[in-house]
Amino acid sequence: MIHSTAIIHPQAQIDPSVEIAPYAVIGEGVKIGANTTIGTHVILDGLTEIGENNRIFPGSAIGLQPQDLKYKGAKSKVVIGNNNTIREYVTINRATEEGEITKIGDNNLLMAYVHVAHNCQLENNIVIANNVALAGHVEIESKAVIGGMLGVHQFVHIGTMAMLGGMSRIERDVPPYMLVEGNPSRVRSLNLIGLKRAGLTSEEMKSLKDAFRLLYHSDLSFTSALFTLKNQETNSYIRHLYEFIEGSISQGRRGIIPGKKSY
Repeated sequence: MIHSTAIIHPQAQIDPSVEIAPYAVIGEGVKIGANTTIGTHVILDGLTEIGENNRIFPGSAIGLQPQDLKYKGAKSKVVIGNNNTIREYVTINRATEEGEITKIGDNNLLMAYVHVAHNCQLENNIVIANNVALAGHVEIESKAVIGGMLGVHQFVHIGTMAMLGGMSRIERDVPPYMLVEGNPSRVRSLNLIGLKRAGLTSEEMKSLKDAFRLLYHSDLSFTSALFTLKNQETNSYIRHLYEFIEGSISQGRRGIIPGKKSY
């Protein structure tokens, strides 16, 4: 299951079911769970923990030191969950400071040439298309879809079930459930296809449509619309939408990508 040309440090912890292709390089602090496959010329370095049933395609480099001038050799980590597909030449850097983690959850698809910088936090069931670059400290909630050839500014948060159009510039937080695209990027509509695929009920869909109209197409200021949304909270989707936007505004994050209004 391990090709004779692979270079594996004797202290690496590798489940017996792992397959490792020719010329892969596995470092001392690497742990790999059951039924994971490691492609040709893959490099796994640093304190890198990879779960079960992952597929890592040729040329990927995971766990190398961050591209951060503040990095001084701290023992930071990359932690990857289960059932992820990591395509050709993806790079995932470890975190910057001692004890910090760059984390990727379960069931994610990272297409070719995706870059995940230091301290990024990706949840589950995320799709990231080709040539996407995530700067440091980006957080992406579950079931987001990121179109190809776009850049995400450092410290940006992307909400659950959001969809980002290809070649957009994402410099502020993307609210959950929204479709965002452009340069400068703007909230264009709800991500209706993603919401339908997620199995929302007709009542839940209607509540989000009403919330979208309130936030982006009413005569209220965005602050007043957000206050009204809080008072109209009807389900967990509306609650999460309000809490995400309120947190982006009040917690010193990047702020929210605008739609019709400027704020």
